[in-house]
Amino acid sequence: MSRRVVVTGVGLVSPVGVGTEEAWQAVLAGRNGVGPITHFDTAGFPATIAAEVKGFDPLQFVEKKELKKMGLFIQFAMAAAQFALEQSGLKVGPENAERVGVHVGSGIGGFDVIEREHTALMQGGPRRISPFFIPASIVNLAAGFVSIRWGAKGPNSATCTACSSSAHSVGDSYKIIARCDADAMICGGAEAAITPMGVGGFAAMRALSTRNDAPERASRPFDRERDGFVIGEGAGIVVLEELGFARRRGAPILAEIVGYGMSGDAFHITQPSESAAGAVRAIQNTLADAKVLPEQVNYINAHGTSTPYNDRLETLAVKKVFGSHARKLAVSSTKSMTGHLLGGAGGLEAGFTVLALRDQVAPPTINYQIPDPECDLDYVPNQARKMPLEYALSTSFGFGGTNAALLFKQYTE
Repeated sequence: MSRRVVVTGVGLVSPVGVGTEEAWQAVLAGRNGVGPITHFDTAGFPATIAAEVKGFDPLQFVEKKELKKMGLFIQFAMAAAQFALEQSGLKVGPENAERVGVHVGSGIGGFDVIEREHTALMQGGPRRISPFFIPASIVNLAAGFVSIRWGAKGPNSATCTACSSSAHSVGDSYKIIARCDADAMICGGAEAAITPMGVGGFAAMRALSTRNDAPERASRPFDRERDGFVIGEGAGIVVLEELGFARRRGAPILAEIVGYGMSGDAFHITQPSESAAGAVRAIQNTLADAKVLPEQVNYINAHGTSTPYNDRLETLAVKKVFGSHARKLAVSSTKSMTGHLLGGAGGLEAGFTVLALRDQVAPPTINYQIPDPECDLDYVPNQARKMPLEYALSTSFGFGGTNAALLFKQYTE
């Protein structure tokens, strides 16, 4: 029999705040996190805006001697894990270390390190490459460093499934606990791809908004005038625990995770099919896993990237799955404020979804001004909404047609 799994901690490092409550209150206030790129000189780039993390001091979370071993995405993951564990109160020691695991995903990993070390190679030859280049940049080292820092010796893994990466990490962690392979998992994702190659690559695909003169209005999911996503950075980590394990130590229980679904489009490397079939199956699989009817869901934290294709086809998927109930759902995209964290998006948005259940409030979609006839649901426009929430869904879709959805429930005994 599958075991019940609850969320006891949420850790957020985001473009609208460093720290869980700071980020969450900013989202509820509809605060915009997008501005001109400061990480590098954007001369010649068609897109010069991003959602950067502001005021992040890695030395609050990592010893100075360790920084050279970590790309920025790892630093973000370390900070988010610390916030999540502090909220959870989970202590890892000899008595439970082998039952506590780590699963942290990333879509790209250490682009900043790769670009820096490539420059060193080109300018000074192979002897100029840092011995820490590989561990500082590869995707699974976020999970590795978190595991080492807190001594978690249980299952240790990382998912690299584009923009679904950290949703898959949370979902896989849920199943690891449910099948009794661990009692607690520190899971989610991190990304730090606001680099010349990261921005340049997505701009070359014409995926990014070029509303450079109005960055505060550039990320506008479901709005008719949307013109692409805004790249963001940061991390979202949650602590999942088996219910009995959490109860025995008196942990704060923020919500319960009750469903996880996956699917593949098998259609195109970047574009979803016009039928939205992959997204439909991922959501249906999640509801089936939870044994929850569509009409029981109250809120969806949508993938909602602000691209013409995603928003239209995600809307179609919601209507296909939920039927007439789709009109009663609150559906919002917090990417309107945080930008798109790529592989870190699912972790950040899972955290927001849990906090929405905790506080019984749906966060807004800001910059929703001009309705699109093909995006015709209730997107919680521009202002957060207090409302009763029992079940809340978080969706994530990635290049290559990889889809994930997570279903959370208000915790009750």
